Amino acid sequence: MSALRKWDKIPDDKRQTIIKELIDFFDRERDERIGVIAATDLFNFFIESAGKELYNQGIDDAKRAIEARIDEFRYDLDELKES
Repeated sequence: MSALRKWDKIPDDKRQTIIKELIDFFDRERDERIGVIAATDLFNFFIESAGKELYNQGIDDAKRAIEARIDEFRYDLDELKES
C-alpha cells in the first residue's frame, strides 16, 4: 500500500462538499448538469494536476509568515534589553 499524499487526506465530508459545489457551479455558471461521478472525476483531476503545487505553495507561504513573525519577536526582544 502506498503512502497517502497530503491532499488525499481531505476529510470525506469536505470532499463531498467540494463535489457538491462543483455540481452547483456547473449548473449555475455554465448551465450544464453534471453528476456526482463527473464532479468527482473533475475534482480528482484538479487535485492530481495542481494539488502538489498548491500544497507546496501553502507551506512556503506559512514559512514566510512564520519567519516574518520571528523577526518581529527578535525586534521586540531586543527592545526589552536594558542598557
